[in-house]
Amino acid sequence: MTRQIDRRNWLKSSAVATGALAAQASWAAPQRENPIVRENRQAGSNNWQLTRVRTDTVSSVRSSHIEGFCSRQSVSAGESIDFFVSTAPAEDFILEIFRTGYYDGAGARLMKTLGPYKGSVQAVPEYGPKRLRECRWEKATSLTIPADWTSGVYVGRLTTVADATGQAYWQSYVVFIVRDDRPADILVQCSDNTWQAYNQWPLRDSVYTHPQGNQGPWADVSFDRPYGKYPQIFDNPQTIGSGEWLCFEYPMAFWLEQHGYDVTYCSNSDMLTPNRGLKCKAFLSVGHDEYWDQRQFESVVKMRDEGVNLLFFSGNSVCWVSPFRESTDGDPNRILFRGGPYGGDYKLAVDRERKHGPFPHRGPDEGYLIGARNVEPVNGGGDWVCTKPSHWLYEGTGMKQGERIAGLIGWEYHGDPPSDLDGLEVVAEGTAFQGGVRPQQWTATIYPGPKGNFVFNASTIWWAQDLSSPPGHQLPWSHWSRPHGPDQRVQRMTANLLARAC
Repeated sequence: MTRQIDRRNWLKSSAVATGALAAQASWAAPQRENPIVRENRQAGSNNWQLTRVRTDTVSSVRSSHIEGFCSRQSVSAGESIDFFVSTAPAEDFILEIFRTGYYDGAGARLMKTLGPYKGSVQAVPEYGPKRLRECRWEKATSLTIPADWTSGVYVGRLTTVADATGQAYWQSYVVFIVRDDRPADILVQCSDNTWQAYNQWPLRDSVYTHPQGNQGPWADVSFDRPYGKYPQIFDNPQTIGSGEWLCFEYPMAFWLEQHGYDVTYCSNSDMLTPNRGLKCKAFLSVGHDEYWDQRQFESVVKMRDEGVNLLFFSGNSVCWVSPFRESTDGDPNRILFRGGPYGGDYKLAVDRERKHGPFPHRGPDEGYLIGARNVEPVNGGGDWVCTKPSHWLYEGTGMKQGERIAGLIGWEYHGDPPSDLDGLEVVAEGTAFQGGVRPQQWTATIYPGPKGNFVFNASTIWWAQDLSSPPGHQLPWSHWSRPHGPDQRVQRMTANLLARAC
């Protein structure tokens, strides 16, 4: 892995980028013509959220009244995607497909309405090897993606159709990504491997719920099943069927599209080669991006070494090796499991092997890619603390040494940066508290790549929470700590990073 840099080019590019920022009348991205600007001129929808939602029981994640999933994590224009839906009892339903974005603040645009279709009760699959739940449902409908659908994250709202007696309707989502192959400034990688790893549909069935242990390699999980309601740190009804997109990543997309950045989107499974990323100037990991197939890791290393800027607006990232395999029907990249820790010979990886193994895989030390490491305890909450106010990251924020951004760190983070990573700078650091009492040091870093590019690590899942507050968004909280929502300092730091990267 490349650790050497050209300091002269790095310092020169720093001066150029800082000067360019100072010359701008506004820190926001210039509204130059690109597909995202054109897309967001379209009229948004004032009715795209879930309204009537219900899980089977108070403690359940499942909404069996209506639930579904898609045949692929991502799809490009001209390709077909299948939708699988179950209704209990059997009822007619419609499927409305929305693209999430800015749209003058509406947050999404209605792209197509499908149906009504006749719903049916589809079977919950029995356990397979390693407690795999893999649905073999009958297809409800298919859609060929139109050529004019812009890359983005799309949610399909499933709604049962009320009968003549006015019987209550119920709703849930399905979620998929429309990708493209064009050169773009920014590539946002959705963290859908992590969404699936934590998905407990239908009944406590995630990589964390195996009777043999919640940290070992024991459980397989499949994308061929609905997303249940998000089960972790808060109760958010908008998550039924949408994974973790609306929780932790959507505020980043809303803000990027609000300011006209040239952005495109992909899934974790689209990063098994570096080809997509090499066509972009900046790669963004956002929110909770914990589970990476090792081919993703190798792709992103290659991108860095070829000059792509890497921005980890995320925490607990690149934590577990999660190898893909094909479904029972032979569809690629539909099953994953916790194959082992990243970390190489770092102490946390060694400890995890001893406590929770044996694991079939051990990934490289993620610190040499992301600039810091996963640490133990990895979760907690705290404030962002400025440690280098003269750095170009803080240009225009007015932040001073020791100034805090309340609640920005959480609920998971990184720390212990490699001491021999050339050019690495610590731009913020402090203490997070697990459970409000158990302390751990977190560290936000930046280091130069070999071709005038850079790698930034925000060291928090919460970064996007301080960028925007889209319609229907709910601020999370965990470990007796919470982010506070949009903050101009976080917005400006993000703009500074993207101005340099793009």
